[in-house]
Formats: sequence, C-alpha cells, structure tokens
Amino acid sequence: MYIRLPKENKDQIICKIKDYFYNEWSEEIGDLAAGNLLDFVLKEIGPYFYNQGVKDAKEMIEQKMISLEEDIQSLERPIIPYKKDY
Repeated sequence: MYIRLPKENKDQIICKIKDYFYNEWSEEIGDLAAGNLLDFVLKEIGPYFYNQGVKDAKEMIEQKMISLEEDIQSLERPIIPYKKDY
C-alpha cells in the first residue's frame, strides 16, 4: 500500500524534511533527496501509522456503539404486570 498525498501537502513536508536536516545536522539536502526520503517513509513506514489510525478509529467507534446502546436502553419503560382485582 502506498499513501498518496496532495502535491501541496507533499511540498510542505519536503520543506520540513529539508529544515530538519539543516537544523539537526547542519546539512542541506535538495528537493530530490527530501522527496526520496518522503517517498520511502510513505511506502515503508506509513502503513504502520495508517494501521494504527484504523485501530484507533475502530476503538472509538466501538466505544460510541456501547454508549449508543446504553442510551437506547435508557429509553425503555418498565412494564408493570396487569393485576385483576376480583
């Protein structure tokens, strides 16, 4: 699976990668090197983040469903058995 990003986002991330290399290692890298690193991260590491996001979403939906079931059950009214007086 390969995660695709809009060009605008990809360009912003490339700038952040270049800034990171410069600020952390005092090394300047070009757009091509930063783009290649981004492609590697998206292809090889991105699925780990994506899968964790899916798991987090699943857990959140399960919690919402439990809450919804509780809310629906709270709407039930008690049934009082019919009592004959004779």
